[in-house]
Parts: sequence; C-alpha cells; structure tokens
Amino acid sequence: MTAQSDGVRGSSVPDSLRPDAAGIPQAPAARTVRSGIELAPEAVFPFLGSADVNLRQLERLLDADIHVRGNAITLTGKPAEVALAERVIEQLVALVGRGQSISPETVRHTYSMLTQGVSESPAEVLSLDILSRRGKTIRPKTLNQKRYVDAIDANTIVFGIGPAGTGKTYLAMAKAVQALQAKQVTRIILTRPAVEAGERLGFLPGTLNEKIDPYLRPLYDALHDMMDPEAIPKLMAAGVIEVAPLAYMRGRTLNDAFIVLDEAQNTTAEQMKMFLTRLGFGSKIVVTGDVTQVDLPGGARSGLRAASEILTDIDDIYFAELTSSDVVRHRLVSDIVDAYERFEADPDRTSLGNRAQRRAGHARSARR
Repeated sequence: MTAQSDGVRGSSVPDSLRPDAAGIPQAPAARTVRSGIELAPEAVFPFLGSADVNLRQLERLLDADIHVRGNAITLTGKPAEVALAERVIEQLVALVGRGQSISPETVRHTYSMLTQGVSESPAEVLSLDILSRRGKTIRPKTLNQKRYVDAIDANTIVFGIGPAGTGKTYLAMAKAVQALQAKQVTRIILTRPAVEAGERLGFLPGTLNEKIDPYLRPLYDALHDMMDPEAIPKLMAAGVIEVAPLAYMRGRTLNDAFIVLDEAQNTTAEQMKMFLTRLGFGSKIVVTGDVTQVDLPGGARSGLRAASEILTDIDDIYFAELTSSDVVRHRLVSDIVDAYERFEADPDRTSLGNRAQRRAGHARSARR
C-alpha cells in the first residue's frame, strides 16, 4: 500500500474561520479543522481491513471524526485531534506500504506509541522481522518489545521482566532460533526451575522426564511455532537443542550457546547465581520472569528480584522492563495486570503473600 506523494496528502481548513448561520464567526474554543487524506486505490482494502475492522478501531481510539469515501479519508475535529489522527494513519500507511498486514491490534499499538510521545516511528518498530516460517512472521509489537529485542543483540546477558503476555519468553526464544540459524551459536539451551505447583514431584506418577515435562511444555510449544516440528527431535537428539530443568545446569560451563532461563522469579538467589556463572565464551543469556508471580515456598526471596538489585551497574548486563501496555494477548489480560498492580500498590490492602504462602495457609485452615 502506498499513499500519494509523501505518503499522505491532506489539507486542513479551519472551520472557525467560517461564519455560522447568523454570519457570526465561531468562538476560538469551538474551532475545528478538516483534513483530507488520499490513499492509493489498491491500498484502501488493506488499510480498512475486512468489514472495516481497522476503521472501527480507529474510530474507537481517536476523537477526530473519520469519514471514508472511496480512497479519500476526511478527518474533522480539534486541531490536536486531527493531527494525531493524521499521524496514526500515516504510520499505518507506511506499514502496509512495506507489505505488512494491518489488524485492529496493529492500530491499537500504533496509537499507543504515538500517544506516549516516543521518538521512534511505529512503522519502524512494527516492521522489524525476527523469524519467518510458513508465512508467519515473528516481530515485536510494542516499543518496549523492540527495545528488548535490540538489547538482546547488543548485550551478553539480558533480563526481560514483566507480566504475563508481554512476549518476553517468546521473543527470547525467537532470537535464540535466529542466532542458531545464523550460526552465531552452535546450540540452544532452554531451562526453567521445576517449582512444585501444589504437588511435590516425587508423588507424581511416571519417570523423571514425565514428571518435569509439564513444566517445560510451554518451551516446547514455542519451539514448534518457530521451527519445523519434524526437525526438533533430531536437533534435540544431537544436543543442538536442550530443554531441561534448571537443576541440570549445575556444574556445567556453557560455551557457544544461546541460553534462555524462563520463569526466573521462581529461582532462589543461590540458584540464580549458579545459573549466571554457567556463562561460557561465545554465549548469550536471556533471563525472563514476572516478579509478581512468585511460587517459592516459605516466602523465600526471588532470585530474579535479587539480581535486579545486585547486577544493575554491571556493563553488558541489561534489564528490560515490560509493562501491561506491552501485553499482546487478549485486551482483558492488560486490564487484569493493571488491576493487580493497583491492588498491590494500595497500602491499606490485606497482604495475600505469594502463591505458595496462600496455599500453605489454606492447607493449615483445612487441617483445623
């Protein structure tokens, strides 16, 4: 999709300069402007989306009135409202011009970046390709996600800290697969702490691998999104890809590897130190976690939280903070995250403790 001349062509006519029915000019406070934008005819459908879903999203987000006729878009409203609408549409035009498909989610993320006053172009952020497979492309969808991906390129150790749904693990694994395909590393190591969620591993049926498989399943699922499923068992058998509990890392030195530690909030400080000191030559580490979802028993302190306080001043270690605005799951996930953050910030709330403490409290109540 391409727009005419410089991408978007429009002209604004201040309605406040026009007299009303009585011949009296409108007051400055009520001043509105009108802007016209023309799109290339072949760009109209990709821009509007099927059944005009993208237009509906624009109308929900923007205060300016939007009218579309043919390939002409007319914007009416206060000057600031129209200016913002022009910028949003310009960025969406640029995205489609680069061959990107536009969805209501794309519209929402573009609007969010522009209203946050950031200097980066949303079109640049949303068109950064990491991996492509079978027509599906993995790319950052928010500014913080792009900064996170850029930090992985620029640093040896990166911590991705944020709530569920912000893409911190998925993007880290995409970068790992990209590094393997580019022969920047010779193997990928994916690991998680196998914290007991309500049941101790020893009481679960099956072999050790069957016991720990549920904890590692999200990593397998992400791998199948990014690679040929038939190739994954062969690469795992050859040791090129390893998916294992964190305990398996002890005593090793990991050279020429891309290592991802997921759910790092459930490591102790000692486990985190053990893991980070496995770093060998030619390797890169990405640590991901959510410090608000700690499952450690007995109120133990999270190794992820400790690391964020101990390692912040060390060169070549980067801490990427993702927030509810970076959630790329259902819109309600972002609202849920915000609601919990407000609850946690309320000084008058009754402390609920972490999830392990709440389970222990429920068990004590049941025994009484």
